[in-house]
Amino acid sequence: MPKQTEKKKSSAVKYEWRKTEKAFYLPKEKGPVSINVPEMKFFVVDGAGSPADEEFQARIGLLYTLSYTIRMMPKSGWTPPDYQEYTVFPLEGVWRMDTDAWQGGALDKTKLKYNLMIRQPWFVTDEVAGRAMESARKKVPADLLGLASFESFTDGPSVQMLHVGPYDTEPETFAAMNAFLAERGLVRTEQAHREIYLSDPRRVSPEKNRTLLRFFHLNTAPGAQND
Repeated sequence: MPKQTEKKKSSAVKYEWRKTEKAFYLPKEKGPVSINVPEMKFFVVDGAGSPADEEFQARIGLLYTLSYTIRMMPKSGWTPPDYQEYTVFPLEGVWRMDTDAWQGGALDKTKLKYNLMIRQPWFVTDEVAGRAMESARKKVPADLLGLASFESFTDGPSVQMLHVGPYDTEPETFAAMNAFLAERGLVRTEQAHREIYLSDPRRVSPEKNRTLLRFFHLNTAPGAQND
């Protein structure tokens, strides 16, 4: 099982999640793979509706504002304890599919429910997050900032797969992941999945867009026998 690195050897070395934590973001396998994901800390914003809505984009902007506020703290006059230069983590979204968004086999994106989030590095505490929130008041409307929270999530036993292509073709990858679960006697405990956005859709064509898809909080199916 890959382990999250909590302490770094040198603060002079820039921490690159793309290099250090490939198992969680850039699996070398082309198909589904099992993984146990430990607790991680995030800035989180909940919401509902279509990704095409202005409110959705505003929430993304808020998360990046908070994340880069922490990233730039040493240049703003205060350095958090154990701070190390690092690359900001990618945007993620947990999408709830146990809603009435599915009607007659079609997805009504206006009825989606989601939790958008960006992971924070090991040194970010409640105090550090609070300072970022306070600093962001100068840049973000109060009603929008009030939607953000600092939380921890543990995906635990999971199955994930890299999806390459438009978001609308994700069901093809989900089908492969579901087949993987069935073969191994695993079941999902909730109808939700995590998406980790590894590409900027403004800079790559839809065919080259990369998104890591993950089913989390998995259990063994009743009556299944796992070796």
